[in-house]
This record gives sequence, C-alpha cells and structure tokens, in this order.
Amino acid sequence: MRPIPETLMHGPFSRAQALDVGVSKKMLEGRRFVPIYRGVWRHVAHEMTPDDWVVAARLALPASAHLTGISRIQQLGLDFGPRLPVRFVVEGDLHLAFDNVFLHRTKRLAPTDHVGVVPAAAFIAYCARARVIDAIKVGDWLLHEGHTTLAEIRTLALAGQWRHGADEAIWLLDHLDARSRSLKESEARAILCFAGLPRPAVNVALPVGEHVKVIGDLWYAEWNTLIEYEGTHHQQDRTTYLGDLDRYALIRGASINYVQVAKERLDHARTFVGTVFRALVDAGYDGQPPTFGDRWDLLFGGVSVAVGPRKDRDRHSAVG
Repeated sequence: MRPIPETLMHGPFSRAQALDVGVSKKMLEGRRFVPIYRGVWRHVAHEMTPDDWVVAARLALPASAHLTGISRIQQLGLDFGPRLPVRFVVEGDLHLAFDNVFLHRTKRLAPTDHVGVVPAAAFIAYCARARVIDAIKVGDWLLHEGHTTLAEIRTLALAGQWRHGADEAIWLLDHLDARSRSLKESEARAILCFAGLPRPAVNVALPVGEHVKVIGDLWYAEWNTLIEYEGTHHQQDRTTYLGDLDRYALIRGASINYVQVAKERLDHARTFVGTVFRALVDAGYDGQPPTFGDRWDLLFGGVSVAVGPRKDRDRHSAVG
C-alpha cells in the first residue's frame, strides 16, 4: 500500500493539494480518507480541531468569501465565543450550505485584509447577534490589543448603517474601554455599571509608597475603593499568589479600601454588585443603590434588543 504523504496526515486538504504530492483521485476515494466538503478531505485518523474547520471552509468556499464576525476575531488570538459555525461573508446572492459553516450575504462587502474582513467590520458583524455583556468584553479586547479603535468602528458603522450590527456597534461604543486588560475585568465593570453603580476607572496606577505604584483593576477614586479581579491563576500559580500577598500588603499600608473578586463571586453577578455597593457605602458613598430592572436585563440580552427593532430606529438618535 502506498504511504500517505506527511503533509496530508494532520489537517484538511484539497484535491489539488493531494495531487501535488502524488495522491490520486482513486486513493482519495479509498478508506484512508474522509470527505469533509466537496473537494476537501482529511485522513481518517485525523480529528478536526476548530482551526481545521476554518481551513476546510476556506478550501471549500470561493475566494470571494471572507472570514467575519467572531470567527475573524478569534483569528487575532481571542479565546472566547463559539468556534462553530465558522462565519464567512460574501458579496452578492451566493447560496451555499456547509456543515459547521455559516455564509452571510451582503450587498456591499466591508473592507478586508489577508485574513478576512478587517477587525472593525468583524466586530460590527458580531454585534448584530451578540449579547451586550459579550460584545463589551470582545470590544474591549480588540481595543486593548490595538486591533481597532473606537473611531474606526464608528466611522465604518456610520458609513454603512444598513449593515446588520452597525447601529448596535454605535450604541455599544460608550460602554467600551481600551484600558481593560482582561475579559473578566470588562465583565466586572459592565455588571457594576448596568446595575446603576458609578463607572469605575480602569487599570489606574495607584501610589502605595515612596516611588511605588500598583495597577488597580477598577478604581473608585472618590471613595478610595479598589475592585480587584482574581482569576484562577492567582491561586494556582505560587509565584503569582506570593506576589499578590505583597501587593495587598502595600495596598493596605496605603489605607486603600479594596474588594477581591474571585471568579465564583463574579459568576453570581447580583451578589458581586451587593458586595461592591456595601464597600462603597462604608467608604462614604451616598448615591443610588443598585437596581436590577430593565437596564440590568439589557446586559444579558442581545445588543439588537437594546437598540430596538430596525424598523423603529431613528437614524438621528442612532448616531448620537
């Protein structure tokens, strides 16, 4: 039996790629290969990964189809959101159906690069279907990593408000912050704001000693109160854990109030809000208590729900 070239053992490949390394059509029809899409195969022993589905879709779709939405953003390195279906967009009325692939159609394609639509366009497309809290996290990440800017998103959205997600992205801009360094920081900030508490400053350098500063996650300067998210790595990594002990000693020494927020506490959003509210009250906050009404509910619904039905949208209010 003829050996299989190594290049075909570890991912999807096209018929042309198989022929280039000497694998004939007859061999492809044998038991050692499995068709994924028309003209695309994998070795029978190869298990498809999320990245493999992107590769397979690229091989099966025409060159006019471009990666979009969360699938495009994930190619930038974001480990968040569903990996399937892989989302592509094509200009015109092309109708194709593939397993694990969703092909969007548009009357005019957004700007593209060598990977897919540009990140700002991918974010606009993502906003059309995302929950508010998820869109804030993804938007913050894109801004912080330097993949796009508020101005770029706004300009692209205003230039094509007929696009699905354009109004949603414009509405969301006021809720984004490029200084956020993690998805959980973004989530914590959004939860506090949509519960009606004041908006904290993000990743502020706080003086805690002579020529010594620490970076605080969420900072309420008026009430001298710091909110710190502690991911699981803070407990699992010994070096990080010991560093945290020293860090919090400095914070206490500087008489800064602080609330430590573990993942489990953030998973119970209302309890988290209540904890922060009590800390602020203890520090002198006399503003409105948190509320869990309509605005709160918006956070966990679609951005499109927050903006309202397309037919009812006022174009003038949408750009404000």
